[in-house]
Amino acid sequence: MSSLELMAMDGLEHGWLLILAFTAAVLVVVALRKPCRRWFGAERAFQLWSLVPLAMLVGQLPHATSTSRTALPVLVYMITSVTGVLPSHAGTSAGIGWRSLVMLAWCVGTAIVLASAVFAQWRYRNRLRGATSMTDVSSRWPVLRATSADVGPALVGAWRSRIVLPADFERRYDTTERALIFAHEAMHARRGDGWWCLLAQIVVALFWFHPLAWWVLGALRHDQELACDAAVLREHGAQRRSYANAMLKTQSALFALPVGCPWSPRHPLTERIAMLKLTPPGRLQRIFGNITGLILATAVAGSVYAASAMSDQRPAATSKSTAANEYQLDMMVELGSDGAHSNHAERMTIALCMTPGVSASATNHGWKIETRTLPETGKRVHIDLTVAGPDKAPVEHVQLRGALGEVLHAAGKGKDDKQRYAFDVTPLAGCPARTPTAETSARLFMINQNVKDQPARAIAVSMASKAGLELANPEALDNRLVTLNFEQIPAERALQLVADIDGKKAVFEGKQVRFENK
Repeated sequence: MSSLELMAMDGLEHGWLLILAFTAAVLVVVALRKPCRRWFGAERAFQLWSLVPLAMLVGQLPHATSTSRTALPVLVYMITSVTGVLPSHAGTSAGIGWRSLVMLAWCVGTAIVLASAVFAQWRYRNRLRGATSMTDVSSRWPVLRATSADVGPALVGAWRSRIVLPADFERRYDTTERALIFAHEAMHARRGDGWWCLLAQIVVALFWFHPLAWWVLGALRHDQELACDAAVLREHGAQRRSYANAMLKTQSALFALPVGCPWSPRHPLTERIAMLKLTPPGRLQRIFGNITGLILATAVAGSVYAASAMSDQRPAATSKSTAANEYQLDMMVELGSDGAHSNHAERMTIALCMTPGVSASATNHGWKIETRTLPETGKRVHIDLTVAGPDKAPVEHVQLRGALGEVLHAAGKGKDDKQRYAFDVTPLAGCPARTPTAETSARLFMINQNVKDQPARAIAVSMASKAGLELANPEALDNRLVTLNFEQIPAERALQLVADIDGKKAVFEGKQVRFENK
């Protein structure tokens, strides 16, 4: 499995959680926005939209690994041999899979939507060419007078926000109306509404394929204008009629403004004017609305976090003994270097038994392989595997996902572009090395043997002799030099591992062992 496919798998996993969190939060906002507007006012209703980014963020938070498991001792057995060349597959990676194509389509769609928003923003700002600064207006934000009557009033941008007024601002509005229009745009700036618009555009670009995303953009802009009107009227409540007249005199924006707050057809004027007739919420209502909002935010965040934590819970494996508490990784590892020593590679056959979520490592000839296995849904596992070279520098960090019993492959060059690696990893439920299936005492005999640079054939003969087994054809194994470290490994398993080095399989018939081609 290529690193690209692994990245795609990881991206889709996080993306799926984002989609679920986004959808759930939006549905909550849809259900509550209008009742909240009636009970607590438009400002509290707009604050409901903060639930969406909150849910998305909480859904991505890591979850603590359970500490209730009893950590089992790590079992390691390793055989090492030196081969002539690194196999050809070590420098190649698998082809592009469907996950990579899905992620590519997702990213391309996101890029297109973002590019469209950037273009729309540029087109609006392009119409501000020639705009003059209004130095006679006291404001924390720059105020520009456009050269055209159909541009503005608007707040443009998120950072370095600017208030834009139309060219006929003084002619179109009287003194009171001008003050209210300016107060409206300044209120947008004070409330940080430009940043909300920017966040909404990013969410729409991220979920361009989600029908709710496009509805959210219009609904948020609508609630944003109602909230801004309510905030202005809290300070200028006696001038409601003038405020309504100013709305009626203001033209709708002809050009989209993705990051900013223009007067737009997406903000129904009749509803905004109708809201001016309503009695604004009192101080106690606003306080109670804030408390209710905090409780709701806590409930939504807690629910999303709990749901994402449940998605990380994995069903127990199906082994009779330690399947619920332990995994075994059988690994064929080939490591080599480019350059002067590119014609040599080191092959290691390793098995690691470990508790889920607890790291296990093996070291040989200066190389260190550290791995951690986490259960996923069904019988699938997620394996984090790190290789460090003799100089202690990390060569590569590989992530593998697959089903129990499936051979997972990864190959390529390390981060320094010099070390080459190839992995074939087979995850197993439980630890078969601890629970051999053989019934005879000879095959159950535990091997403790450490040798360095010894012929594979001689090692097999020695182990068979210790266990009381008879080798029918020891000449089937060659005399390549092997380094191994066995600690409490059943003889049956140990002989099979030695046979693996030579591409053979060990066939047991009573106390007789025969090596055959795989």
